Amino acid sequence: MLKLDLTKKALTFLDKLPPKQFKQVSNKIFSLMKNPEPHDSKELKGYPYRGTDIGEYRIIYRVEEGVLKIALVGKRNDSAVYKKLTRL
Repeated sequence: MLKLDLTKKALTFLDKLPPKQFKQVSNKIFSLMKNPEPHDSKELKGYPYRGTDIGEYRIIYRVEEGVLKIALVGKRNDSAVYKKLTRL
């Protein structure tokens, strides 16, 4: 299993989620630690990241040297996640 590393932005977003959504997103993150390339994830063009959706949220991440690095978590139908990604 991979180790987990959350950016400050991802952690801040997770802290603000209601309990039900927090559980959904955190379960997805734990499943990514076991299988970082599930069938519902895709590589993001032009970035060294992958993206996956869970419910109404999107998780942007990458695997680097045995560590699952969660860069961003955000609303699925909101392009702000990708704007934040360009600033990383």
